[in-house]
Amino acid sequence: MKRPPVLKLVFGFLLLVPLANCATNPVTGRQNFVMMSESQEVSTGRKADQEVRKEYGAYDLPTLQQYVTTVGQKLAKMSHRPQLEYHFTVVDSPEINAFALPGGYVYITRGIIAYLNSEAELAAVLGHEIGHVTARHSVQQYSASMATGIGATVLGILVPELGSDLGQNILGLLGNALLSGYGRDHELEADRLGAEYLARAGYDPQAMIRVIGVLKNQEEFDAELARQEGREPRRYHGVFATHPDNDTRLQQVVGEANRYVLAKPAVGRAEFLDRSNGIAFGDSPEQGIVRGSDFLHPGLGFGLRFPKEWKIQNRPDRLAGINPARDAAVELTLIEKPQGAPADFLRRTYRLGFGSELGSTTVNGLPAATAVTTSQKGAPLFLGAVYLGSRAYVLKGMAANSHAFTRNRPDMLATFRSFHPVTDEERKLARPLTLKTVTARAGMTYGELARQSPLGKNAERYLRLINAAYPTGEPAPGQTIKIIE
Repeated sequence: MKRPPVLKLVFGFLLLVPLANCATNPVTGRQNFVMMSESQEVSTGRKADQEVRKEYGAYDLPTLQQYVTTVGQKLAKMSHRPQLEYHFTVVDSPEINAFALPGGYVYITRGIIAYLNSEAELAAVLGHEIGHVTARHSVQQYSASMATGIGATVLGILVPELGSDLGQNILGLLGNALLSGYGRDHELEADRLGAEYLARAGYDPQAMIRVIGVLKNQEEFDAELARQEGREPRRYHGVFATHPDNDTRLQQVVGEANRYVLAKPAVGRAEFLDRSNGIAFGDSPEQGIVRGSDFLHPGLGFGLRFPKEWKIQNRPDRLAGINPARDAAVELTLIEKPQGAPADFLRRTYRLGFGSELGSTTVNGLPAATAVTTSQKGAPLFLGAVYLGSRAYVLKGMAANSHAFTRNRPDMLATFRSFHPVTDEERKLARPLTLKTVTARAGMTYGELARQSPLGKNAERYLRLINAAYPTGEPAPGQTIKIIE
């Protein structure tokens, strides 16, 4: 959970509605209907980059940032639009994703880097996103959506967070939007172009197939985790419905790049593992850390404990917990510089009437207030506000019906009352998990490593995934493998 971002992800697209025109596609040479010139495309990307950096933040590991930039620029020089000024950024997000803005702004999350195992695979991810830029997919999508009155469709493609409730709020203001990515044709074209750029830059284009296979395995694993955690599965937008090994069309488009392959294409496994050694895995202190039933946020200076067995979801705009029966939930949000005492703040913000239960209290020495009221849909709603520093933290407790609300209300109140300033000891506990490399000895297994891992019951599968050994592979003696500490 970070500070809730100002909803500026519109990126100024709606301010850029020039007269429609046709332009030559730099990849295909065909005429495309577009509503954005190249200069406007670059300007839009530049403005959007500022918002992406505010929203996610660049990952603070300069050596990794420089490495990714070096690999990306090598590919960009081999692209159909080498004259663009490309920018490559590792963003501080645990999500498995990469995306590109118009005009040459390419982003890759530290989360996806943990699942890659060579420089060639890193180049495949970057090459795919460069392909979207060179083919002007976002510009085409934007132009089509504007022409049909569905403004901001492109946002759902550029920023994966638009699949969240935050994104839904934005898109709700702009009209119905498509959140399914660029579509299979554009994704295949990006893979074809990415494979070509890989080969031209001296890498094996088959790295595109390998990396999509790794990400498909991760997607299937995450679908299982999603069922356990009561959430929607997360999908990388470059992965198709079937496994890449069985996708004939994908094999064909990547195979087209074989004519550019060098006798000894670069792999770069050792250098990649060295550069990614030590990166954070999962949540970071800047976003808050989940440790069992506890949530700790050293940056904002608070901690919170959820009931046992509740599933915790740490999202950019809020922190949520869902009970095992999935008929009740709480969510914590923050508001900067609240006005008045906590009770007055709740009364004014949520327009509490005379029928609401409202009372002032303290929570671990902090000024607070609680209320029980009804939502706009008539469902019972628990509200708790607690002040820490210059912020109000508001916890909402909701349930599917009045019976579930009554049953879960004590847990909602207990969660609220657990809110406290983070302690020095908790700050030590809130260090991020990190990726380390070790040399496998004879007989070492991922099961053995999992028993020593902080990743919990799914540790063995996580270790196989990040080492491209999913679902049943084992380390080879002398092999450099990744573990999580």
